[in-house]
Amino acid sequence: MSDIISRSTLASKLAGLVALVAIAVLIAAPWWGSVATERLIGEFMVYLALASLWNLLAGYTGLVSVGQQSFVGFGAYIVFSLALLAGWNPLYAVPMAGIATALIAIPVAKLVFRLQGAYFAIGTWVVAEVFRLGFAQMSILGGGSGKSMPANVVKQIAETKFWREATIYWLAIAIGIGALAMVYALLRSRIGLALTAIRDNETASVSLGIRIERVKYLVYVFVAGMTGLVGALFALQKIRITPDAAFSVNDWTAFVIFIVVIGGIGTIEGPIFGTIIYFLLREFLADLGSIYLLILGALAIGVMLTAPKGIWGFIQARFNLSLFPTGFRVLSKDKS
Repeated sequence: MSDIISRSTLASKLAGLVALVAIAVLIAAPWWGSVATERLIGEFMVYLALASLWNLLAGYTGLVSVGQQSFVGFGAYIVFSLALLAGWNPLYAVPMAGIATALIAIPVAKLVFRLQGAYFAIGTWVVAEVFRLGFAQMSILGGGSGKSMPANVVKQIAETKFWREATIYWLAIAIGIGALAMVYALLRSRIGLALTAIRDNETASVSLGIRIERVKYLVYVFVAGMTGLVGALFALQKIRITPDAAFSVNDWTAFVIFIVVIGGIGTIEGPIFGTIIYFLLREFLADLGSIYLLILGALAIGVMLTAPKGIWGFIQARFNLSLFPTGFRVLSKDKS
């Protein structure tokens, strides 16, 4: 008797096919959708990327950061700095923003990793506030009131409005789907095995010889660099930057945590479904004002009480369903 071992399942194969069709449709959006549609999908991709990255950080390594806005804002300001002060094409500044953010995350990690638990979370928020106050003092970048990207710089992205909107939209698609794909690839690697072990039982993973601190450090820097790319995309989407918007804890951390919590922390599918749910709620309930925020809070509390692992975690446990399997499974047995 021999076992048939595979990572893929029928559900994952169908999900992959649907994903390919969806990506093709999304890429063609500049020709079938309006500018408003492109911007909405682009914003969706921003939150999908941020949620996937924060889930990797908190759901697998246990690093509950409430200061990821520090890297969003840093990446955004790097793009503006290179475009306005160094004369770079904004598109060329985007990858540099990711690299620069990963580099700044190295000393930041050295600092915040000295803290544990709630102190770590508070420490990351303090770092974000330091970043915000620091950039607010830079008068050359508009200080506290911010700065808009001049028309001649914007035209470097593309000459016509159609192609500018399309280029920024395709960049959003690349970053959103790219972040999700990179997280999936990472979790299927040897580092992913270590992360899964840490997620399931950190104490046991130490006994297996996993260097937890080193893995956490590498993941933190990787997530920071990718988050910096999202910040760079935000700068191009808005064509204006202010310290309060770039380092907004509500936009870049609170809503992201909500997405991951209701979707399913510690799963790849969770951030996808959480982002879909968040945008549906926002589109239909945003006109309610403060009541909308109360509904989000009540929903988050309800999910945490009834399904601690999120909506997708509940579905996964009940139906043993996985759209993005990372481990090997024994499908059946074959006679040989």
